[in-house]
Amino acid sequence: MTSEPLIPLTDDEPGPARPGASTRVRVLEVDDGKRRRRPDRLATEEPMEIRVEEPGAEQRSIAVTMRTPGSDFELAAGFLFTEGLVDGLNDVSSVRYCAVPKTEQHYNVVTVAVSRALDPDLGQRAFYATSSCGICGKASLDAVEVTCALVAEGPVVDPAVLTGLPDALRSAQQVFDRTGGLHAAALFDSSGALVLSREDVGRHNAVDKVIGAELLAGNVPLSDRILMVSGRASFEIVQKAARAGIPVLCAVSAPSSLAVDGARRFGMTLVGFLRGSRFNVYTGSERITAG
Repeated sequence: MTSEPLIPLTDDEPGPARPGASTRVRVLEVDDGKRRRRPDRLATEEPMEIRVEEPGAEQRSIAVTMRTPGSDFELAAGFLFTEGLVDGLNDVSSVRYCAVPKTEQHYNVVTVAVSRALDPDLGQRAFYATSSCGICGKASLDAVEVTCALVAEGPVVDPAVLTGLPDALRSAQQVFDRTGGLHAAALFDSSGALVLSREDVGRHNAVDKVIGAELLAGNVPLSDRILMVSGRASFEIVQKAARAGIPVLCAVSAPSSLAVDGARRFGMTLVGFLRGSRFNVYTGSERITAG
């Protein structure tokens, strides 16, 4: 299982109540012409600004993402890592919520203090990620590809292990059970045992949260892990997995053509349409046993 984070994660600033992963509402339900009002829950969606604080410099804003509150520090650290802005745990000094003039935004601004100056061109690299898509919000397509080494050889996995992953992922989605409106990402070992999972309205955020948790625990690269995601496999998710050294990526739905190209380039195994007893292997079939 994931160990505790190895760097300071602080929340010592006064602020309002922390927002939850779900929000209570009342709805009018219409069923076969019958109407009734009842309570319901929605997945919470709020913006989160990610700032960096370099040695001897003022904070600067790096990104704004629409996310489900929870695991915010993991999300911020994971984002900086998977986007290639920091190279590992040694680059991160602390993570904290930031004091801002509007107290209601206290839990929507996260500052990552880094131990070295970042790329001087960073100021020209702007990000805006909606909950549905991250990569299309980049300021320039020139910033799409971060440098990723080929992933390690990794485990060889039995097909029966893979077909058990969707149910294991679904059983870990506690907020989805209450709202029906969240994506999820989970890490498994080669036997199919769940290591950790995270949920978010954005599939790329869920991936950043699980990778960020392992980064802060000092466990990256994740060369013996399988990443399972709900929904489709985009190029951005492939890139994030490759950045963390994950050799096997599985998705419930389809990959994009660019995701397949990226997985092949990074030496990853990419599995799609993983449902029931069947799945498609798009790249890296040598990591899947004959059964």
